[in-house]
Amino acid sequence: MPIADVTKKQIAQKRRLFLKVCLRCGARNALQATRCRKCHASVLRLKNRSVGLKK
Repeated sequence: MPIADVTKKQIAQKRRLFLKVCLRCGARNALQATRCRKCHASVLRLKNRSVGLKK
């Protein structure tokens, strides 16, 4: 069900798309994180935010 309210949609997108992912264990971390919250590794990447159709 699509979200009609613009502000609620922006909040949802920020929560779902703006985060870092650990390369070692795959855990989701905060955007300002420098180490993983789960395995304490320092190898983090930004989540892929490309928008497009699923194939």
